[in-house]
Amino acid sequence: MNHPFQRRHSLWYERLLFSGLFQFILGTVCIVLLPAWQRWPDEFFAAKAQDVKLYTLMANMAAYLAVFLIIRRLRYFPNAQTISYVLPTIALSWLLVVAVLFFLRLDYSRYVLMLSFLAANLWAVVGFYVRRKFRMPKIALVPMGRALSLKDNPGAHSIVLQQPDLGSRRFDAIVADLHSDDLSAEWERFLARCTLAHIPVFHFKQMEELLTGKVRIERLAENEIGSLLPSPFYSTVKRVLDLTLALLLLPALLLVMLLFAVWIKLDSEGSVFFIQERLGFRGNPFKVYKFRSMYTNMAGQSFTEGENDPRITRVGKVIRKFRIDELPQIINVLKGDMSFIGPRPESKELSDWYEEAVPFFSYRHVVRPGISGWAQVNQGYAAEVEGMKEKLQYDFYYIKHFSLWLDILILFKTIRTVLTGYGAR
Repeated sequence: MNHPFQRRHSLWYERLLFSGLFQFILGTVCIVLLPAWQRWPDEFFAAKAQDVKLYTLMANMAAYLAVFLIIRRLRYFPNAQTISYVLPTIALSWLLVVAVLFFLRLDYSRYVLMLSFLAANLWAVVGFYVRRKFRMPKIALVPMGRALSLKDNPGAHSIVLQQPDLGSRRFDAIVADLHSDDLSAEWERFLARCTLAHIPVFHFKQMEELLTGKVRIERLAENEIGSLLPSPFYSTVKRVLDLTLALLLLPALLLVMLLFAVWIKLDSEGSVFFIQERLGFRGNPFKVYKFRSMYTNMAGQSFTEGENDPRITRVGKVIRKFRIDELPQIINVLKGDMSFIGPRPESKELSDWYEEAVPFFSYRHVVRPGISGWAQVNQGYAAEVEGMKEKLQYDFYYIKHFSLWLDILILFKTIRTVLTGYGAR
């Protein structure tokens, strides 16, 4: 009789420990209830709690609930299970509830709120290392076809099978090139047994997308193109959010932009702004606004030539590294030409050039272009055709998974990019 296959973490106590409900309840106790109990042990369960206790508990619960939901949604995206995104989520959630309490003039215990905030950070750090040890995907690769391309992917612990049998080993998933001519009947029976044992079987392209955040574009069938059509509802919601955020940020950004405009003017001759026609939503041209970062009397091509381009001014090196040159594009967001998050718009000259070498390049115009995007925070700067092919795979992933949660993840990654200068030229 064949050895019964078992999925990883399928035992009853493993399912309990890793279940969302158990983690939520345990987190509520450690982050919300224990800090309050430590402060108010004698009156915590009193029939008539004072308003300050009630408002503090409600604030901590709201912040914890927001963190729990956001992190659970973000963790399904590639490269999202990192402490650098979890801690900012916690900080922003607690800052938001403090702002609400202050705006509504509600009394609360700062001591208990701070204890809960610190407990949430400790919980996140411990949870991150536990998850990294026990929850990194463990996948079995069927040793034929293009499934072997995932062998060295850092996003998963991959083991190449030598025969169609798992033995006593347990995996999260089985990955195979289901289109390979070398997939024998014996291996197909093996995949069927895995499915019957509730072990997911993925075609290599599906797993590659989950691990890399890119959608292959060499061959797009009609049904795949249809699956890349973004949600019309979220497109409308996203436009409302863009407009609201732009109006809130504009007063603060005006002073910052004024200071950099003066610095640019004093540093070199020429206009403060660089204005160029780009292709945007549905391929319609528009004028994009940026701070000028290059000398006006030096000719070049339509893209930055290497990391030490002599055309870049002294101020330009600073504003390009930390993306300050992009700030005037808030005008494009207000006008509706752009969004805060989306594929970066390209000039018509570059678009025509890419169109000849990269299939389906114009499909990226199905959503509004953005100041920052999935390709920018994962790949950085790209100009040559090969780099653009990879960038387009990131853009297609963004369009396919077009959602508020992916935009939030890109926002966190953008903050990291701004602080570190990653990918700038």
